[in-house]
Amino acid sequence: MKTDLSAAEARRIAIAAQGLTDLRPRGEPRRPHVRKLFDRLGVVQIDSVNVLARTHYLPAFSRLGGYDRAHLEAEAWGKKPSLFEYWGHECSLMPLELQPLFRWRMARAEGGETWTGLARFGRERRDYIDNILTEIERRGPVTGGDFAEGPRGAPGWWSWSEGKRALEWLFWSGFITTKTRRGFERVYDLTERVLPARISSLPTPSEADAHRQLLRIAAAALGVATEADLRDYFRMPVAETRARLAELVEAGELTPVTVEGWRQPAYLHPNAKIPRRIAATALLSPFDNLIWARERTERLFGVRVRLEIYTPAHKREHGYYVLPLLQGQRITARVDLKADRAGGRLLVQAAHLEAGEKAGAVVPALAGELAAMAAWLGLDEVSVNGRGDLAAPLADYTVPSATAFSRA
Repeated sequence: MKTDLSAAEARRIAIAAQGLTDLRPRGEPRRPHVRKLFDRLGVVQIDSVNVLARTHYLPAFSRLGGYDRAHLEAEAWGKKPSLFEYWGHECSLMPLELQPLFRWRMARAEGGETWTGLARFGRERRDYIDNILTEIERRGPVTGGDFAEGPRGAPGWWSWSEGKRALEWLFWSGFITTKTRRGFERVYDLTERVLPARISSLPTPSEADAHRQLLRIAAAALGVATEADLRDYFRMPVAETRARLAELVEAGELTPVTVEGWRQPAYLHPNAKIPRRIAATALLSPFDNLIWARERTERLFGVRVRLEIYTPAHKREHGYYVLPLLQGQRITARVDLKADRAGGRLLVQAAHLEAGEKAGAVVPALAGELAAMAAWLGLDEVSVNGRGDLAAPLADYTVPSATAFSRA
């Protein structure tokens, strides 16, 4: 196995590990395709922003094409789900089989290792939290709205009712979990009533064993990665990650490598593939696993990708909800997208070309992905406004599809 990688080799390994080099399935993707993708990625981040489509739907579109979102919803919140919700990366969907690997985090949360405010609430209001748990045991599935009464704090996280805070503490600590969602609102129930018996009955691994397995999953999903990359994938503790990585290297399960241009040593998964070329074309959610770690993205692709949702509008460089375009092994463009559901339009609010790229080589690929995304979202038209150096050539391009392009 190689121990010295060029920057291009590392980039191709990372893209391949994320499932972006495989041919999209012929015909319509089905539920097994969604399950296989989650098994490969290990974790997909959930986010509430719905200006385009909520981010947990987008990684599957990037890799599978126009799948039915009901397939993901059935896997996550249906009668026989294969996924569960918990704090994996951020709040995430993960394969059910990973649930025992997070019981250490649940135990730590019960002991006070969680958000500062939530930990304090757990210490100060444990009797109240226990009463909420007893009520769920008696009543069955509940939402935050069922416990909306009570004092609220300042705007933001602490504007939650005390009941909602209690539910979130119980969720972090593993006493309850998400049974389903109504719209985007969680419906909670006791974890033992939600999880299949085959999962609930699995033994709880030691912290060290759980950490080793989570690092194996992260390493497979990343292909090649630094210690910080691996730690970030499941947001693992620093000292424990370092110790477990040393054990995996000693056991021959990870190979230390140097990567051209990387300041830190890296680790190569034994099953990592180094494709000779990358034929992928995909629009990536700003929360996509391939690019959610901004420093890693810059190392891999040489572009500075930043989430601008929380940046004041007048300071945004590329827009509010910006999706980079992966074209081959390069990020070639960025588009700020919004779904105008009432008007049946996919709005391209800005389109920017990356430095050194040529519009003539990028526009056909980008237009094809935008047309596919519009069709997937049930929108009839792609409407491009004038912001960005790629907007005019994109608006003028004739797409060989049923989706119309227009200039806003």
